[in-house]
Amino acid sequence: MWRDENGQGLVEYALIIILVVVIILVLVAMLGPMVMDGINSLFQPTAVP
Repeated sequence: MWRDENGQGLVEYALIIILVVVIILVLVAMLGPMVMDGINSLFQPTAVP
């Protein structure tokens, strides 16, 4: 029925890129606070007893 497949590859690449970006955003949203807490704990002065 549909024989015109021009641009199909471009659409598939765009969908894959969108999926990867969404996954990265979700991971950053989930892991961001944990990473920032770890970085902040490295730079906070520690009390020496």
